[in-house]
Amino acid sequence: MSLSSSALKRLLLLMAMLALLSGCSSVNKASNRLATTFSPYRIDVVQGNVVTREQAQILKPGMSRLQVRDLLGTPLLTSVFHSNRWDYVFTLSRQGAEPQARRVTVFFKGDLLERVEADELPSESEFAATLERSTVDPAKLPKLQASEEQLQQFPKPTAKPVENQAPPAAPKNYPPLETQPR
Repeated sequence: MSLSSSALKRLLLLMAMLALLSGCSSVNKASNRLATTFSPYRIDVVQGNVVTREQAQILKPGMSRLQVRDLLGTPLLTSVFHSNRWDYVFTLSRQGAEPQARRVTVFFKGDLLERVEADELPSESEFAATLERSTVDPAKLPKLQASEEQLQQFPKPTAKPVENQAPPAAPKNYPPLETQPR
């Protein structure tokens, strides 16, 4: 069984197209693997209101809306349909760490605080500690101090003589700040 030259060309073209299409998916998988291995720096994303355990402990039933707003700040979510409910939501996303999400919901009866529902909240010091922690492994950081032997290998600085020169004299007259009308 022999193939004509046009049939052979079609078969080769079809095989080349299939090879190209199959290569696309493997390239995407390889690039995704590289992206997760060598990902660039991503900034920390902090959104919402931070409500700490100390703030939540100060809240007492019977407080006015103004007192709650002074203590917790402006709520992130308020609904026209639920005017007696304020939601304080906080999220923190940082590279190399699990995202954090907390929610505090404050319910009012009229203008007075009725009850508070909240996730487990950190204290102020615990929250500050989560912000200060670095996600970089200290063992992977380059050493920024040279030994005495390494310092000897650097070229010696050449000292240039300092000339005692007086600063240039200030001009005696200055050009006008505005143009004169003629």
